Amino acid sequence: MQNIIRKKASQMEIELNDYQIEQFINYYSILIEWNRVMNLTAITEYEEVVNKHFIDSLSLIKTIDKKTFRSGSISVIDIGTGAGFPGIPLKIAFPEIKITLLDSLNKRIKFLNEVVEEIGLKEVQTLHGRAEDYARKHEYREKYDLCVSRAVANLAILSEYALPYVKKSGYFISYKSGNIEEEIKESTKAVEILGGKIEKIEKFTLPETEIQRSLVKIRKENSTGKKYPRKAGVPSKEPLK
Repeated sequence: MQNIIRKKASQMEIELNDYQIEQFINYYSILIEWNRVMNLTAITEYEEVVNKHFIDSLSLIKTIDKKTFRSGSISVIDIGTGAGFPGIPLKIAFPEIKITLLDSLNKRIKFLNEVVEEIGLKEVQTLHGRAEDYARKHEYREKYDLCVSRAVANLAILSEYALPYVKKSGYFISYKSGNIEEEIKESTKAVEILGGKIEKIEKFTLPETEIQRSLVKIRKENSTGKKYPRKAGVPSKEPLK
């Protein structure tokens, strides 16, 4: 188990020490234990979890310099984190970051709290609620250097959830799979309305797999208008165009 995660991370040019590898293995064990009683992931075989969850989460370094993560000053929020992806793998690999994990299901927050405690993570905040609601609170609005999300939603919708959290000159990075050209084209105007600009699209294949992935890097150029995000449910029903 140790050799698998060490090798896969090394292929992403991330070197993990023995303690970090043990954290990943313990994270996997807790994930599988909780998955027996609640739906956290359909992927349960160890190497598949490493590839499709852990390494996929860490692929963020293709768009953000590792030195940035290791500076000790970067604040990150993971919107719709689910079972903790990508936030917890990023925190394990780069313990210097300060991270907030937000999810709308309280059962998942309880799971995340146990993971954080059991594997010894520090400076992790978990939030139970909707992204639209927390984004309107002063203590969270435009407070983060980086927002990430692996949530399955159209980029225009995700941007309305995410960009209000990001400081000017910060970034929102969305994890995507498959052919995204049409989605990017349809989302460009919405991103601009929300104060962002699509800066880069990084396409790649996960190491030793045929899984095609894309990271959409959006820079926050202007403050998000106060009317955004719209009230809960509206962004998904009426995406900005």
